[in-house]
Amino acid sequence: MKANGTVFRFGDNVDTDVIIPARYLNSSDPAELATHCMEDIDKDFVKNVKKGDIIVASKNFGCGSSREHAPIAIKAAGVSCVIAETFARIFYRNAINIGLPIVECPEATKAIKAGDEVEVDFDSGIITNKTTGETFKGQPFPEFMQKIIKAEGLINYINNK
Repeated sequence: MKANGTVFRFGDNVDTDVIIPARYLNSSDPAELATHCMEDIDKDFVKNVKKGDIIVASKNFGCGSSREHAPIAIKAAGVSCVIAETFARIFYRNAINIGLPIVECPEATKAIKAGDEVEVDFDSGIITNKTTGETFKGQPFPEFMQKIIKAEGLINYINNK
């Protein structure tokens, strides 16, 4: 399984209130949430993101509240993967539960720039910056997590068993 797309770059401590502002939490519709994804940190994100694009961030991505709306908004916006130095643990679990691939790789997050074209191989954990030719070794998903992501989330995975 692979992701391939253009990078949107963010810094440290991108919290769930920035990913999907609380004023939109009255909706649980993924398509509606996607229209407001990242708007408080990048007003043009939703206009510019294309299916398959990748978010690269620094430390503690997804900190803040435990709302599942945050990874749902990111996935519904078309983002195929989030690469960060570290993730808040609850965001990490919520992302896997809804089938949003995420990869921790400090080296990649320091080198990859906004606008770079990046490919992520989830089986090996290899991140390739196609713009610069650099490769990085991220943390590959264990097989059971890959199955959850391929099923588009934990509920689908369980229902398919």
